[in-house]
Order: sequence, then structure tokens, then C-alpha cells
Amino acid sequence: MDNRRIYKVLLLEPSAIIAAGIRTLLADFPDFRMLDTETTGDPALAIDRIATLGPDLVLIDPSLFPSLRRTPVRHAFPVLQEVTIVALCHSMVDEELLAEFDGSINIYDSPSQIHHKLRHAAEQGGKTLQLDGYDLSDREREILVAVARGKTNKEIADMYCISIHTVISHRKNISRKTGIKTIAGLTVYALLNNMISETDASIGLQ
Repeated sequence: MDNRRIYKVLLLEPSAIIAAGIRTLLADFPDFRMLDTETTGDPALAIDRIATLGPDLVLIDPSLFPSLRRTPVRHAFPVLQEVTIVALCHSMVDEELLAEFDGSINIYDSPSQIHHKLRHAAEQGGKTLQLDGYDLSDREREILVAVARGKTNKEIADMYCISIHTVISHRKNISRKTGIKTIAGLTVYALLNNMISETDASIGLQ
């Protein structure tokens, strides 16, 4: 008997043609079960379906978020913090935006590539925005707070009497440990972990 976990998938894709193709493709993957497809172009309406259906994984067209370039997707839509989100790409996608997803697939990927990428993202369990900072050293937490407050590498180096190279090294470690690559994402991480205030966060997101 196959006891492999079955992941429930919600597809948020404004193109009915692409949505139909993805549904047909995923029907061949026994470890994924499509819950529904939302083809509205309004991200708020589409994301409302998440609370109703309770998916394990949400497959989202990044083009739904053209106006959120300076606001992290999970900050704009907190319900996304509870699920694994995978970008469904069929055009060029801003790197900062793509970094906020737990994974990505492209419509030009082969079926086996898509299956592998979805499995990998699902098994990671939405680790892009972790809510624990215990892995960070005290100095890394200090630098994370400074970054979230909008400080530059030079300003941070001067603040703690260390070299810019050391600051960059700490920032790389912070990104590796948290899985977050963007300043906006780190700002939200710091806010959710009570490292900074909402006022500080608003400065960091400017």
C-alpha cells in the first residue's frame, strides 16, 4: 500500500488556458490533488480562497502582484504565511519578487521537472518566512535589525566598528539561516519576531 502523503493544491492563475493545462498535468501526479482553480486577476479575491479551502500548497502566477514590488507578498497577504507558495512563471519575473516564494516552476519545464520542484517545495513546508530566530547569533540579530531599519552596509559597519566585508558576511549568513534574500523580506521577518516596531518596518520597506 502506498502511504505517500497527498498534498492539496490550489491554483491561482488568471489565464484560463494555462490553468486548464496545469490542472491536466497535475492530474497525472498521484501525490498532488487539485482543490480548485481561481482565474480572477484580482489577487485579494483569489487569495480569499485559501482560508476557505485549506490547501497545503498554493501555485500562484506572480503577475497577480504587479503593484507589490516594494511590499513582500506574505506581508501584503498574511494568509500566505500559513502555506507553501510556488510561483507559476510564464514570463520574466522580478528576482526580488520570485525570492519570496518557496519555489517556482515554469510552463516550459518538463512534467518530471515540475513534479520534482513541487515535491521539493511541498516537503520544505513553506520555510521562506520562518518565525523563529534562535539560529541567529546575537551579532546577526543586531545586523538584521539594522538592515530592517534601512541602514546601509557602511552605516552598519560604522555602527558596530567592523568592516564592510564582515557586515556582508553576516548578511549572507542571515539569508542562509532564514531562507530570506530580500531586504523587504528580512524586514517582515524582524517585525514578526518582535525585533523591530511597525514604525521601523515602515521605514525599512520604503
